[in-house]
Amino acid sequence: MVEAVRDAFGHALVELARENPDIVALDADLASSTRMIYFAEAIPERFFQMGIAEQNMMGVAAGMALMGKIPFVGTFAVFASRRACDQVAISVGHCRANVKIVGAYPGLVSGNNGATHQAMEDMAIMRAIPHMMVVDPADDVEMAQAVRAIAAYQGPVYLRATRDAWPRVSPQGYRFELGKAVRVREGGDITLVGSGMMTSQCLEAAELLAAEGIAARVLHVATVKPIDVDAIVQAAEETGALVTAENHSIYGGLGSAVAEVLVEHAPAPMARIGIRDCYGECGTNEALLAKYGLSPVHIAEAAHQVLQRN
Repeated sequence: MVEAVRDAFGHALVELARENPDIVALDADLASSTRMIYFAEAIPERFFQMGIAEQNMMGVAAGMALMGKIPFVGTFAVFASRRACDQVAISVGHCRANVKIVGAYPGLVSGNNGATHQAMEDMAIMRAIPHMMVVDPADDVEMAQAVRAIAAYQGPVYLRATRDAWPRVSPQGYRFELGKAVRVREGGDITLVGSGMMTSQCLEAAELLAAEGIAARVLHVATVKPIDVDAIVQAAEETGALVTAENHSIYGGLGSAVAEVLVEHAPAPMARIGIRDCYGECGTNEALLAKYGLSPVHIAEAAHQVLQRN
């Protein structure tokens, strides 16, 4: 059974914390939404309710990290990236504090919460902070493994945690590795590059293209920073064209990271699917992806346009 990504996060964190007494959890009055509530119920002595005070929470987490703890800090992605940006940059990033920041409900798919709670630029902000790793898991399997991987990694990490269950894209026997992209579908005509839940949309787009005789490779990039340069260069050299798809603004996220790799190492035509310089609104996941151009149909259309250019 496919589990909601946030539930996979909450369960994995509890399991890991039972093994490692240094793991602590800090919450900004959103534990039921982020699923840190599982930690609060299972290990209350290591759960710290910080209230709606995200900036202070980041400073406290940095202090705990500098004393040897491994803090997981949970709040909505908009608050982790925008409201607490200065504390993340200075207390966490500048100190290289071993803090794991969990940004819940990122991008358009924010549980019908609307524009104020849709983090369109969180990856762009976090990518720009020195020493910060950025991870965007695709499904429940990858999220559970990513929690363990980032806990073992020494340094600050920003982990995106979507609210709902998405089609499972992790291959059988998948082993998540920080900094490594994974090819989840073969194809030689074009590469569709996805991060987070958009990789499942890329796979659906690849099916649409296959019906037209176009063989699309799908490359899943869970670690947006540092990005897997070799995998992207290989895709550019072998397929000659790329489309990126992200649950994020087209500025500063996955599309920008891939474009940076291409312009420096392997120039190739590409298109970016993402939120195009606007705010969102309330709606179901399906309606929002369709309205804002992030659906499989839009990805397939972008692939056609890039192939024509190529």
